[in-house]
Amino acid sequence: MSRRAAREVIFKTLFELDLNSGLDQETALQTAKDAHQNDLTKKDNAYIEKVLRGVTENLESIDSAISAASTQWKLSRMGSVDRAILRLAAYEMKFLSEELTANIVMNEAIELAKIYGTDESKRFINGVLGGILKK
Repeated sequence: MSRRAAREVIFKTLFELDLNSGLDQETALQTAKDAHQNDLTKKDNAYIEKVLRGVTENLESIDSAISAASTQWKLSRMGSVDRAILRLAAYEMKFLSEELTANIVMNEAIELAKIYGTDESKRFINGVLGGILKK
C-alpha cells in the first residue's frame, strides 16, 4: 500500500507543478505529502525523491516518448491529470525497468487514472503506455 501512496504523492506533485509553473518543487511536494504523511515510510520518501528528481532531470526524454506514442493528442493538449500520470509511468518504465515490470507500472497508472482522471483516461493512458513499451 505504501508504494501506491508514494506514487500518489509523486502524481500530485507533478500535477501541481504542471498547473503552476511558478511553484517550486519542495512546496508542491510538501502539499502532496501532507495528505499521506501517515502512509509513507522512509523507503517511500526515498522513492518519491528519486522519481521526482528523475522525472525533472529527464523531462525532455519522457515527454518525447509520450509524444511519439500518442498519435492522436499532442502533449500540450492532453489533460494535466493524464500528462502527470503518463510522466510518472513513462519514467518508471524507461528508467526503473530493473525494479518494476511494465505490467506493474501500467496497472498503477491506470489505478491513478480511475481515481483522478476522466472516463476516457484509463484507455488513453493504457494506449500511450503500450505505445511507449513497443518503441
